[in-house]
Amino acid sequence: MVGNQRDENMTYSIGSLASESGCKVVTIRFYERSGLLPKPDRSAAGYRVFNSEHLRRLRFIRRSRDLGFSLSEIRELLSLADQQNKSCDVVDDVVAEHLGAVRQRIDELRALERELVRIRSACKGGRIEDCRIVDALCRSA
Repeated sequence: MVGNQRDENMTYSIGSLASESGCKVVTIRFYERSGLLPKPDRSAAGYRVFNSEHLRRLRFIRRSRDLGFSLSEIRELLSLADQQNKSCDVVDDVVAEHLGAVRQRIDELRALERELVRIRSACKGGRIEDCRIVDALCRSA
């Protein structure tokens, strides 16, 4: 991945990496264990020493998560991003597939919204024993 020239030789403790990337320390450790983030070098005292590549990958992962990509999709995207000379058609395919899933979920949420509006509009007030919302929720779909 290409990054900011200023950051190329920076090193980070796990705390400063968390601060710079916007990820929690526990999340960084999880990504490291999961293989999404390469193992960092260790200092003479045994502390992890992260570098600018770790920061770039964490920012990539975080932004991908913000866009709703699964960890397996992110793993695939990271693998593709590491292959600088490969055609970006494969990346486009991954994003297109994800976009289709997002659109499907939006359709499902709109249907859910319509159903909630429908059962809520059936409520005429009164007592719970006569509540049409409770009655609607008790019926099978």
